[in-house]
Amino acid sequence: MDKMVITAPEAPEAAGGYAQALLVSGASRQLYISGQIPSTRDGTVPESFAEQSRLVWRNVEAQLRAAGMTLDNLVKVTTFLSDRRYAAESRQSRNEILGDRKIALSVVIAGIFDEAWLLEIEAIAAA
Repeated sequence: MDKMVITAPEAPEAAGGYAQALLVSGASRQLYISGQIPSTRDGTVPESFAEQSRLVWRNVEAQLRAAGMTLDNLVKVTTFLSDRRYAAESRQSRNEILGDRKIALSVVIAGIFDEAWLLEIEAIAAA
């Protein structure tokens, strides 16, 4: 599978370590990961945003592993935040997890299903 970052010359450049668009070719499998929540298997939800963010990313990674994939296979991530005040902390956490991987990215401020959840992340991966 090949991934190529696309930046249209007439559109603004991506800020914050993501790609405005990502062209994927040669992929034979796609994985659509439903919104992963900040909950352990037994239902425990951490209180702090940092802990919730780490847990959500671990849950995303668990789904990838179950499909025989890794973070390198991510092509699109949508992060839903319960409040705009978590935006900087979310970016920091995402950058720590993804490193220099460039993916298509959206961040949405939304009312999240459970009031205890401060974020939720859905993703698309390809291999």
